Amino acid sequence: MSLYRNSIWFLKGIHEYTRKGFEAAAKRFVEKDLEVSVAGRSFMITGANSGIGKAAAIGIAKRGGVIHMVCRNKDKAEEARAEIVKETGNKEIHVHILDLSEPRKVWEFAEAFKKKFKSLNVLINNAGCMVKEREVTTEGLEKNFASNTLGVYILTKSLIPLLEKSSDPRVITVSSGGMLVQKLRPGNLQSERGPFDGTKAYAQNKRQQVVMMEQWAKMHPNIHFSVMHPGWADTPAVAAAMPDFYRSMQDKLRSPEQGADTVVWLAVSEAAAAKPSGRFFQDRKMVSTHLPLAWTRSPQEQDEKFMVVLEEMAKSFQPH
Repeated sequence: MSLYRNSIWFLKGIHEYTRKGFEAAAKRFVEKDLEVSVAGRSFMITGANSGIGKAAAIGIAKRGGVIHMVCRNKDKAEEARAEIVKETGNKEIHVHILDLSEPRKVWEFAEAFKKKFKSLNVLINNAGCMVKEREVTTEGLEKNFASNTLGVYILTKSLIPLLEKSSDPRVITVSSGGMLVQKLRPGNLQSERGPFDGTKAYAQNKRQQVVMMEQWAKMHPNIHFSVMHPGWADTPAVAAAMPDFYRSMQDKLRSPEQGADTVVWLAVSEAAAAKPSGRFFQDRKMVSTHLPLAWTRSPQEQDEKFMVVLEEMAKSFQPH
């Protein structure tokens, strides 16, 4: 029965994740939620030079926000910055160059940012990495894990003190529906055991992000944490990471703006801040992080142990 119910849910989910799914969901959106000015508030967005990150940056910049774009490629970042300024008329768009797969540099960047800037109101962890073959970084980390999990952990952890000093602080992490079929595996974080599958490693990282946000919401009640699923959006990252899926679904994919809608809503609206912290959102609505009758739930002590392991790993890369 549980398999049957989950199959029905999956087929329903396929529709929900598409452009038509967004259009159906948008009928219940409250327009005034996004009729706001965020002038003077600062927003850090990782992976802001393309796709959902860029669309979110444009959406927030149009409402007056100060944007800190955190990107790997300087040329692409500067090109995107120019486009965002031209489209929005907002010149408060700053570029920072960082590769989230390099934990020491993530620490250094975050510490330098805190010294230079007095406040940060919203952190949007959007950048993602899906490497299909197992690749180890120069620091000995599996690259998907280094970028999607440890990099996100270190960046968020280091910036929490700055966020807590700022008004109405929020942390939003862009996850994926793939995490719904993954249970947290704290004993195999870097996919060292068993055959390597880049898609599954990525989905596991996205489950790890969900657990991180849930745990941080308990530890830091003054910050509003949330995770969101953008649906299936037409982005360069999707085209590069999943070419077969992209070709077969291209005419059904959401636009980057549709994928970014809930990111912008979570970042700027009063309605989002009124929701409980640490929850998972899709199309401006709280949804479960598990399928019906799923086997993906992990005990609380395992989630807490996972956070301890991440903390120990992060400290091993922290500059003295």
